[in-house]
Amino acid sequence: MSGMTGTMGLGLVVFLSVWTLMMAAMMLPSVTPTASLYAKTVRGNRTLRIAGLTAGYLGAWAAAGLPAYGLAWLAGWLAGGQPSAARVLAAVLFAGCGVYQLSSLKDRCLAHCRSPLALLLHYGSYRGRFRDVRAGAHHGLFCLGCCWGLMVILVAVGLMNVAAMVGLAAVILIEKVFRWGPAAGRLAGVAALALAVAVFWFPWLAPGLHAPPMMPMT
Repeated sequence: MSGMTGTMGLGLVVFLSVWTLMMAAMMLPSVTPTASLYAKTVRGNRTLRIAGLTAGYLGAWAAAGLPAYGLAWLAGWLAGGQPSAARVLAAVLFAGCGVYQLSSLKDRCLAHCRSPLALLLHYGSYRGRFRDVRAGAHHGLFCLGCCWGLMVILVAVGLMNVAAMVGLAAVILIEKVFRWGPAAGRLAGVAALALAVAVFWFPWLAPGLHAPPMMPMT
């Protein structure tokens, strides 16, 4: 599965479903502290309200699946017949990740994700029937702002590359939870910039942008 390129032959609806499940699995460890604190503040209808929070959070990531689908489709098309252009796209994806990881916008989004108490105080001001959905979507957008640079790497290495998903989930968890998380995130950015250069000489670094060789007919 890790070597499959592009959208893996999936239609948009199925792709978005798979994408959302992948994001839920990858983000679960890092979002748990905030979700746990939020649950402790809920009074009455806890199950329904936590479901609303979850729906809002996953909705933000599901929406991100739309541009991801377009990018994956482009990657699959290039991998099938434009290997040189595919290599350039891989370099652009790695470089985009690296630059964003070192940017001030990334730092601001990460600061929000690393301060769950501040977020809870903000969410406490929300009112209305859909306040939990709104809180989940708000937090999901900040998580998206914090992590999208890392997620685009999946297009380069293969959307179903389990090793890459585990590695990226670990980086995201470290960034959000541990004291030295911001430094680890910047180190990941430097590594991505190095990959952007290296992929021109070692295209196997981007298996998601290189179609597997055809099996000989027997």
